[in-house]
Amino acid sequence: MNDRRDLQPSSAEALFDRWIAAHSKERNSWVGLRLRRSTSWLFRAETAMRDANGDPDAAFIFLWIAFNALYAEHNRFYDASEKGAVERFFVKACRLDADRVIYNVIWSRFSGPIRMLLDNPYVYKRFWTDKDKPGAGDDWQARFAARRKRVHRALAQQDTYAVLCELFERLYVLRNQLVHGGATWNSTVNRDQVTDGRAIMATLVPHFLAIMIDNHEAGWGRPQFPPEFVSDG
Repeated sequence: MNDRRDLQPSSAEALFDRWIAAHSKERNSWVGLRLRRSTSWLFRAETAMRDANGDPDAAFIFLWIAFNALYAEHNRFYDASEKGAVERFFVKACRLDADRVIYNVIWSRFSGPIRMLLDNPYVYKRFWTDKDKPGAGDDWQARFAARRKRVHRALAQQDTYAVLCELFERLYVLRNQLVHGGATWNSTVNRDQVTDGRAIMATLVPHFLAIMIDNHEAGWGRPQFPPEFVSDG
């Protein structure tokens, strides 16, 4: 297993400088656009986390935008399957994670917070579906228990992909709660999931960026809203 020091994420500035130093000719490629956008929002998140009086809600949202810049696919803006784009990204990231940094982050650093998120019904989508339509026939509690068992089994089996998919599905619910006004910025009821979610993403997003930099030729696809000056690549 990697030394815990190896799991410390690089800063946005360091990642961007690393990309430019190694692949300056691809600065205006599709992957270059993804990396430039993502590191810019990662920098905003770092600013929000800079001191003890930082803003974890803002940091979480900025980190989600940084993550979105990495996986979002062109012409899928109106596609209901945002989940599919995320899962395709995770398939590639896990396959290219030769040093198993992502798994080691999940297992050795955040296994406790991840288990707490997975045990929390307030970031489980079907809990809120049942609240909206009580008695609609969807036994959310049975599904919740089954999903929790499945991801605990995935943790034990070192199935990084399955853990990431389940984890980010819960983080997406948390993202919706914040972005769609489902929580107040000084709320006391969602502090643990915001704090843990922010910490998890603040570690994973830079590692995703590092994997993309090391595998820039892997075909990460055309991003959303590409400016005219960016070329295929």
